[in-house]
Amino acid sequence: MGIEYQNIFTRVQARAHPHDGIALPAGNWSRSGKPFFAHLMGIVGNAQIGPIYLGPLGVASLACGFIAFEIIGLNMLASVNWDPIQFVRQLFWLGLEPPAPKYGLRLPPLNEGGWWLMAGFFLTASILLWWVRMYRRARQLGLGTHVAWAFAAAIWLYLVLGFIRPVLMGSWSEAVPFGIFPHLDWTAAFSLRYGNLFYNPFHMLSIVFLYGSTLLFAMHGATILAVSRFGGEREIEQIIDRGTASERAALFWRWTMGFNATMESIHRWAWWFAVLCPLTGGIGILLTGTVVDNWYLWAVKHHVAPAYPPYLPAVDPANLPGAVR
Repeated sequence: MGIEYQNIFTRVQARAHPHDGIALPAGNWSRSGKPFFAHLMGIVGNAQIGPIYLGPLGVASLACGFIAFEIIGLNMLASVNWDPIQFVRQLFWLGLEPPAPKYGLRLPPLNEGGWWLMAGFFLTASILLWWVRMYRRARQLGLGTHVAWAFAAAIWLYLVLGFIRPVLMGSWSEAVPFGIFPHLDWTAAFSLRYGNLFYNPFHMLSIVFLYGSTLLFAMHGATILAVSRFGGEREIEQIIDRGTASERAALFWRWTMGFNATMESIHRWAWWFAVLCPLTGGIGILLTGTVVDNWYLWAVKHHVAPAYPPYLPAVDPANLPGAVR
């Protein structure tokens, strides 16, 4: 049976009768949908699909998200004269822009940024409602709230970009447009306007945690797969009752790099690295334009980056001694 665990994908699918989950406390809505099994889902995860619990918060979140999606989509469609073919062709370049700087924090006309404000309001409401739903689901299932607080770290960066920093700057025009390439163009222009964001120390930390979290998740996932033949996927049991799998996994990293995380602590390492990525990134964005106007000059002042050499007038090589005439 050991060869079954040498594959990248899950080849052994454990199935029992579909399970609806633990009983919900009084006052909750009932779960929706009859559970069923899908072999393709079992290759990458649990084969059972459904049931799902939405509840009033979930329904409200999806409704707000749908309104925001419709506002953004219809504005993009209007920008190509309601031509569905051009909408599909230009989708990556279409966007919904924030109000112009002349409006500050005032409410602009709909076609001059008002739709952006309305879409942002409903999208933010959708995200915050979903966060409350996640938190309440965790508490009612007797879980820790780690997932909700990790999601809150991402929400912090979202709010800094679209709400907190624009308010501090006194203009909605500082916010990010909705759209794929427009958002990327905003990022490039933002970095250029404020002297290269790469010199922002909090941006540096954010990238450290971004790459660090991908490394940790890859290391941990690979390690558990490597010892799955010894029951390594039963991590909870092996945290409190160490067995062959966890011992071999620990030995591998101790012999490889002289140090090993435990079956429990690796998840804390990865959680903190992932959470600190948007937290530090949000701090860096928040300081840009409000505290520091030019990150390159800041880096030169604090000896992080070298100053440009003094200007020297250009010399025509043809006029240098020894040049061929």
